Amino acid sequence: MKIFQLLALWCCIAPYTIAQITPAEKQSKPILLLNGVAHIGNGTVIENSVIVFDNGKITMVGDATTTKVEKEGYQVYELNGAHVYPGLIAPNTNLGLIEVEAVRATNDTREVGSFNPNVRSIIAYNADSQVTPTVRSNGVLIAQVVPSGGRIMGTSSVVQLDAWNYEDAIVKEDDGVWMNWPSRWRYKGFWEGGGVDENKKYEESITALEQFMTEAQAYCKGGTPKITNLKFKAMCACFDKTVNTYINANQVKDVIRIIDFAEQFNLQLVLVGGRDAHMISDVLADKNIPVILRPVHNLPAKADDPIDLPFTTPAVFQKAGVVFAFSTPNFSGDTRNLPFHAGTAVANGLDAEAAIQAMTLNPAKILGIDNKVGSIEKGKAATLFVSKGDILEITSHQVDYAFIDGRAIDLSNKQVELYEKFMKKYELSSEK
Repeated sequence: MKIFQLLALWCCIAPYTIAQITPAEKQSKPILLLNGVAHIGNGTVIENSVIVFDNGKITMVGDATTTKVEKEGYQVYELNGAHVYPGLIAPNTNLGLIEVEAVRATNDTREVGSFNPNVRSIIAYNADSQVTPTVRSNGVLIAQVVPSGGRIMGTSSVVQLDAWNYEDAIVKEDDGVWMNWPSRWRYKGFWEGGGVDENKKYEESITALEQFMTEAQAYCKGGTPKITNLKFKAMCACFDKTVNTYINANQVKDVIRIIDFAEQFNLQLVLVGGRDAHMISDVLADKNIPVILRPVHNLPAKADDPIDLPFTTPAVFQKAGVVFAFSTPNFSGDTRNLPFHAGTAVANGLDAEAAIQAMTLNPAKILGIDNKVGSIEKGKAATLFVSKGDILEITSHQVDYAFIDGRAIDLSNKQVELYEKFMKKYELSSEK
């Protein structure tokens, strides 16, 4: 009987097995990237660049037509006009927390209860996820891992995507607390006939949130307590703006109320979603409130919204001076499509370099890691990649090389292996 049970278990897991990709070795030799089109990440482009990095840090960035570097002693990459970008940063993901969405045992994104600021996503992060290699092969080298569920979801952390374990992966630990603002509308179940109706507990939910915040703030100001309250303690860094407070909301009335809420409790607010926030983009810019956009590949929510509203919102924010970052649907496998969301925004009025900045330096600033990553500048981590074509174009984007802290990353993954396997199969069959 035990033998049959083991065979059954093997049959279940065999389809998901794959040779594990080993994290890259530490950089051992200075690397020279020559004659590439360097997109610095701050809006600057060097058409014919020279980039040098050693011991995981960028040591030189310049124009190859005026800066001469002897090739001896370097590992040289002749790029011949290929494009160089800072590693893309994906905020608001569940990468490493979900392996197979349909298999509950591989989902570790949420905790029971409504108020869980003490839940830390980083300790659940799986550095061996098979999803991660498919993401970084498209240029996404850094991600913010976010919990989900409840009114206060928990605490996120920022990781780099080539590590043995979550400790090695950390770029910034516990960078902020995440909240879901109460919705004014309630989706009805199929047993209720479907559709939406007014959320009659809207004000009650906000009162409960404000009560929790008031008690937590009093706890944090009260000195050393006799009994530690983990939920209140996790909020203390929010009240002195040591970490961000990320709040999910879409309706403009809610966004206005959230701004007052953040000022009331002295929070470093980051708006997440902001479907209707384009209506008050000047207010967001004036108050220096950054936005993590909802996915661009989306539909308008209201019947009287322009059909292209999700596509044009980034351009509106750029014009208003709002600091924003792109995100993808909260499904880890879709994170690889981050540059194509930005490309759609460019096709609808956003400046191309501003789009790149909204995947590199802007999210780095929002997450508080712009002193380390986010742009190709001397002294920053050598976390960057090389693409044959424009990353905003789905037909030309192809990552040839990627580096995290100077380490050359293995770009193979399960999807590539399956592609090569079946290409070979049908090439052979066509020869017969």
